[in-house]
Amino acid sequence: MKKLKGIGLLLLANILIFITLSISFTILSEVVLPAFGIDIRGTIAQQDLLWAFVFGFGGAFISLAFSKQMARMWLNCTQIIQPRTPAEHLIYETVEKISGKLNITMPEVWIYESPDPNAFATGPTRNNSMVAVSTGLLNNLNENEVRAVLAHEMGHVYNGDMFTTTVLAGLMNTFVYVISRWVYRNMAERNEMLAFATYFFLQTILSFLAMIPIGWWSRKREFSADRFAANTVGKEHMISALQGIDRWVQRTQFEYTTQDALATMKISGQSSGFMQLFATHPPIEARVNALRNL
Repeated sequence: MKKLKGIGLLLLANILIFITLSISFTILSEVVLPAFGIDIRGTIAQQDLLWAFVFGFGGAFISLAFSKQMARMWLNCTQIIQPRTPAEHLIYETVEKISGKLNITMPEVWIYESPDPNAFATGPTRNNSMVAVSTGLLNNLNENEVRAVLAHEMGHVYNGDMFTTTVLAGLMNTFVYVISRWVYRNMAERNEMLAFATYFFLQTILSFLAMIPIGWWSRKREFSADRFAANTVGKEHMISALQGIDRWVQRTQFEYTTQDALATMKISGQSSGFMQLFATHPPIEARVNALRNL
């Protein structure tokens, strides 16, 4: 029943977003732009907006609906149902305690094999989610630091970060499709082959640029989850956890890449130079400073 309710909420969200986009586009094209001498009426077909919505939000929300299943498929992970080891007790009981305080359904708890100290949360709703930690996290951080990381991930769950990130991704995908399709329609009458090539070129470039606002939002939600963890278990433990992860990265010269399918979900990641615009995580130094200033 909960799964059906979650799917229903996702469908309702899609419908409401499409209605909002349609009304906004109509006002923009029929009232706002003509007032400034810009007339695009008739250049963007209503069916293009509909298909942009279907492809943009449809794919994003399908990914969200099956995010737990996909995460388990990508990773070598084991679910904790009856804790047996001290580490399993620590993880399970921490998640159980925090979810009880927040009055939400306890997420599924998983451990996955990976040398890097990391963790992530995913799932379509706060009452249908999972939290997973790596073996590297358990091997490199102490108990209080592990609790802090788990509190950070529970912050993502409680704040609905998976849902809001999906909405933003769907919105970006929709704009990418609408713009690409609009250019294609205007070029197709003159040169079909050139229009077709331009369409795919724009899809690639705009999709890449769309990662900038998505990365910005992802970095923003990391700061928010850090604050949640600080308020839940104490900022000194969250700071210590981040510093412990950073020490491991510096010692092993481990490189987090944007190719990681779970990059936006995990607690840690890094990039440098121009690629910081696309980074899913702020520098650990910036996160530590933000926590110290709380």
